[in-house]
Amino acid sequence: MISARMSRAAKLFLVFSASIAVAGAASACGTQRISVPKSQGALYRGAVLFNQRCSGCHTLSYAATHGSAANVRTAQYNNGPNFDVRCERPITRVLYAIENGGFSGAIMPQNVVVGQQAIEVAKFVATYAGRQSPQVPGVVPCAREPVGAIPSLASATAAATGATGASGATGATGATGTTGPKAAKHTAKAHGKRRRKP
Repeated sequence: MISARMSRAAKLFLVFSASIAVAGAASACGTQRISVPKSQGALYRGAVLFNQRCSGCHTLSYAATHGSAANVRTAQYNNGPNFDVRCERPITRVLYAIENGGFSGAIMPQNVVVGQQAIEVAKFVATYAGRQSPQVPGVVPCAREPVGAIPSLASATAAATGATGASGATGATGATGTTGPKAAKHTAKAHGKRRRKP
């Protein structure tokens, strides 16, 4: 209520101040948006997915999410880490957390996103997390930590088969990966020896 005894200038000032306050409050509601450019492709898609699937528990301003507790003393059970200040690198660490429900497995659901979507979210988080972390003496800033890469399925498979097939860990494994009499015959043949029949 504006008093009738108030001067005209005071009334105008009060009405003007109130209208600015209302306009500011109205414009602030729901206007924060994903700040990753659409031209970034996979990183933008990762930000959208993070906003849709992770916003209830995590804060990351680049995805317009505020799910972390502002104060540790008032935190709720499901408040996750604030990724604005927490560095999450390399990308394989983020992918591990997505697949396994974080690092404790107690609150975050496993496989909240899967497949290519999980890779896109992991790339986004590894790229944008920790950008607002405070400078701590003796700690490498997040921006200097390598984002890393997810090993391709083909190279991971080749490394796994190369390690078991060529190592001879079972004593009778060869390049074919078989064991038993056939493998022994193959190994003897490869070394130029004839295997004697028992």
